[in-house]
Amino acid sequence: MSEKKIVEIKDLKKDYGQKGFLTNVLKGIDMTIYSNDFIAIMGPSGSGKTTLLNILSSIDKPTQGRVLLDGKDISKISNNELSEIRREKIGFVFQDYNLLDTMTLQDNIALPLSLNGVGGKRCVEKSKELGEMFGLTEHLNKYPYQLSGGQKQRGAVCRALITEPEILFADEPTGALDSKSGKDLLECFKGVNERNQAAILMVTHDAFCASYAKNVYILSDGVIKYKLQRNGRRKEFYDYIIEIQAAVGGELGDEVGVGL
Repeated sequence: MSEKKIVEIKDLKKDYGQKGFLTNVLKGIDMTIYSNDFIAIMGPSGSGKTTLLNILSSIDKPTQGRVLLDGKDISKISNNELSEIRREKIGFVFQDYNLLDTMTLQDNIALPLSLNGVGGKRCVEKSKELGEMFGLTEHLNKYPYQLSGGQKQRGAVCRALITEPEILFADEPTGALDSKSGKDLLECFKGVNERNQAAILMVTHDAFCASYAKNVYILSDGVIKYKLQRNGRRKEFYDYIIEIQAAVGGELGDEVGVGL
């Protein structure tokens, strides 16, 4: 059985600025993301990682090229239809958690379902299910200020998954975490993908973080320079990423890996 295409981009280009002062951030990228994919995007600062993530997740629009999300060209559908796709098909995980301080963790997790009009009983049931899955059961009634960074980020993943999206976008998800919390989160991502809960596309500077993915795309100067596929153990894939990192100039970013 073939895997479903979730996102497809063709000849994607993105410019910023005005005529005569244009900056070409993305210079013609093709990519297809399937339902079982776990992809990490790497590259030096200014390579276009975040721009690519924003376009893939429908936050930004390309200057040229097509972006098909759930089989629909996002440049040709109404804002209402695009909003519906975002609510039902896409989950987001950000570096700074974006939890609401005035709500308990359980309420934060349940918020997307509640906004979609789902009844309170189902919201509570679903948030508890995800909380148990991510080791947060005893923390669900706490407020964000009472939680560690790792607990908050796992809660953010639960919130992103509660609508059962087809794809999860993560922007530097371990950037604000310590070593253990970062590793715990990456194991959570791995479990999400292996249980076929969602495809994952993650932007990261960190080779250790990227080594949890099935495929790593390395951007350089607005194009995909390397496509790396994991065929063996994670440690071997990590070593391979480091080797390629050295080949493109020894620096894909400023952050230090969370440890092996």
